[in-house]
Amino acid sequence: MTTESIVGALVLGIIEGLTEFIPVSSTGHLLLIGHFIGFKSEGRAFEVMIQLGAIAAILSVYFARLTRIARALPTSAKARHFTIGVLLAFLPAAAIGALSYEFIKAVLFETPVLVCVTLIFGGIIMLLVDKMPLEARYTSVEEYPMSLYIKIGFAQCMAMIPGVSRSGATIVSALLMGTDKRSAAEFSFFLAMPTMVGAFVFDFMKNKDALGQDEWTLIIIGLISSFIAGVFVVRTLLDYVSRHGFALFGWWRIIVGGIGLLGLILTQS
Repeated sequence: MTTESIVGALVLGIIEGLTEFIPVSSTGHLLLIGHFIGFKSEGRAFEVMIQLGAIAAILSVYFARLTRIARALPTSAKARHFTIGVLLAFLPAAAIGALSYEFIKAVLFETPVLVCVTLIFGGIIMLLVDKMPLEARYTSVEEYPMSLYIKIGFAQCMAMIPGVSRSGATIVSALLMGTDKRSAAEFSFFLAMPTMVGAFVFDFMKNKDALGQDEWTLIIIGLISSFIAGVFVVRTLLDYVSRHGFALFGWWRIIVGGIGLLGLILTQS
């Protein structure tokens, strides 16, 4: 383990925490930056497993609300409706992710040009949707219709392609189906919990025998730095999108994707 790898793990962890819950694709950023700085983990486990730090961040911020929902389950139909809705939304990504795991890791994760293109294309879509005069019929994540939970869950599956963005897919689909901006972003938080925990556990089981002490040290560094950065984003994002929408993130995606394409062209020429 070198100083460069430690610094790389620290930087990538911060980037994971800053980008996981905003619609810019944390995985796309990790893969692109890792490509250019020469950081590559065993089985790409680092890029998936440091997401646990971001999950810990959202759990810490939402702990009181999650506890309230859990306590209300035996007596509250609303709490049960929401919990079942989140679990149903999680199932499509769990099934498709497990079935296509090898293809995602071996092909999609190793194609930086694809990441750049999806970043740019997704940014354009985000700018267009942000300008649409959409009618917000649903403003509470706990009261979405069950069919809406499921549809958002299927939309999340598009994020199997690195660069699409899990939060971007869920937020854009929710907006197009009648939610307001704040609740769309908040539901992406809740759906991230089972989705990212599931991804962590699945990746751990696949790679635990191949990870040595050095790899685990780098993963822990990435976990801690992603947790710290993630807390900051979760505490500030909802207020920001309520006031300003998602245009900033659309432009950011286009700029990063464009710079990435330029960098790939220059390094291959």
